Formats: sequence, C-alpha cells, structure tokens
Amino acid sequence: MMNISRRDALRTAGVAAVGAALAGWASGCSSVPVGGAANAAAGNLLETAKAQGFLRVAIANEPPYTQVSADGVVSGCEPDVLRAVCKRLGIADIQGIVTPYGSMIPGLNANRWDVIAAGLFMKQSRCSQVAYSEPVIVSTESYATPKGNPKGITSIAAITADPSLRIAVLPGGFEEGILKTANVPEPQQVKVTDGRSGIEAVKANRADAFLLPTLSLRALAKDDAGFEVTEALKDAPRTGSGAAFRTADSSFQEAYNKELAAFKKTPEFGQILTKWGFDPAVVEGVTAQELCQTAG
Repeated sequence: MMNISRRDALRTAGVAAVGAALAGWASGCSSVPVGGAANAAAGNLLETAKAQGFLRVAIANEPPYTQVSADGVVSGCEPDVLRAVCKRLGIADIQGIVTPYGSMIPGLNANRWDVIAAGLFMKQSRCSQVAYSEPVIVSTESYATPKGNPKGITSIAAITADPSLRIAVLPGGFEEGILKTANVPEPQQVKVTDGRSGIEAVKANRADAFLLPTLSLRALAKDDAGFEVTEALKDAPRTGSGAAFRTADSSFQEAYNKELAAFKKTPEFGQILTKWGFDPAVVEGVTAQELCQTAG
C-alpha cells in the first residue's frame, strides 16, 4: 500500500490544487462544465454526468479503499466499483479529488464534488447527512502496536479501562467516532494526519497503538516490519461503505443502486474486491440500512 493517507490533512488550498491536478490526470477532462454543479444540485446529476462524461468523486488516497498513482490515475476498491457502475449508467469516467475525510460530506453538500467513494464508513451521523448506496465493502478494525504488543491492547474496552493508554487516531474518521462513542477522553487520543504518521507515532512511543481498519494496517505492514497488527477487534462495531450522494440526488442514488445490484452479480465485482484484499462474500446480505444503525 505504499503511500497511505486515509485522513489526509491537506489544507484547503492544497486540496483544491491537488484535486484540480488529479481531476485532469485521472480523466483527461480539464474542468467541470459551467453550470454542472448547479444542474447536479437541481437534481439532474445523471444527465449532467452523462453529458460531461464524468462524475466528480471525493477520495482519500488510502489503499486498498482508494489509491492515486504517481501519474494521477485513481483506483482502489471503491473507485473501481464506482467507475464500473457509472459506465453501466452511461457515464464514461470519474475524476478523483483528494480531500480530508472530515471535509468530504461538507464538500459534497456544497457541490464541490458529486459523490464520495473513499471508504467513508456508514454510521448514524453520516447517514443523516447523505444518501448512501448499498454497501460495496464491509470492514473490521485493528490496532497497530509495537512489536510484541507490550501493553496487550486488543480491544476498545482496554482503552477505557486504562487512562494511561494513548491511541493514535485520524481526525474525522470512523475510528475517532468509535473512541468518542466509547467515551475515551481527548487526552488519550493522539491525532495524526495520515496512516504513515500514525505508525510513526507508535514507533516513536508517542502512542501505544494506532486504530485503523485491519486491511489498511496490514497493507502498511507490507512495507514496514517495525510494528505488528492485532487481530480484528471483537468489540469494535462492524461497518462498511458505499458511494455517498447528496440527499437531493435520490433519483441518481436509486439508479445507481439498481445498476450496483446487477453489477454485484457479475464476476467483475468479485474480481475487484479480491484484487484489493476484500472478501466479496462478506458483503452479501448486508444493507445500508443495517450499517447506518452504527452509533457515531
């Protein structure tokens, strides 16, 4: 997983600059046509996206969920599925815009992009603000700890039971919500900017563990043998993600869900998930309605 940045902390100006560059690299389209955002906001997202040939998508550059290569090509489990479903809808491609997780929903509702496909896990607070598609992935959580896990941290409960423990977490992420729901005090939370800085916080003894999705940590561990990854935490809530749309784009969401359901029945869906390390069987029978009940 090379250069993970799950909760990328780019400043606003940096996000705009990188987003514009990635948009051009990813699709070959230089800009959104005049009026595109306004038409999308008016409920014509499908027509707008088909006419302009792409859909603007917020991503985070956190493999295996999302990834941006050196030449700007956007991939990862979520964008690859989104691109495939969009093609079924007559939308030629997607444009990736890198943005911090905490800015994704505000940016969506401000019409800065049309959809979020970034491993933005479903939970009650998010589901009240956006319209999620049915799930594409289902995920578990783990800790990155020093080799040997010297403090034996294997659960969320362990953090609440020991106020001396410090847990690295990405601001705006699902994991921060887990700690807040568990009433982990702020002084125990070490805020980091991305996956690599979370690992460095653990290795430098600024944090006792780093909470992140199991797959993200395992991918980081492929390039760094200086820490270990725990088994999936049994007391962390199960969650998952799909594409997130503005609530005003309910007609697009319905069309997307219809094509997503058909796409899930094809071999290509399973191939995409398997390529990025996910088990397509885990998604079967899981609904957005279920995952939106997750507290946080």
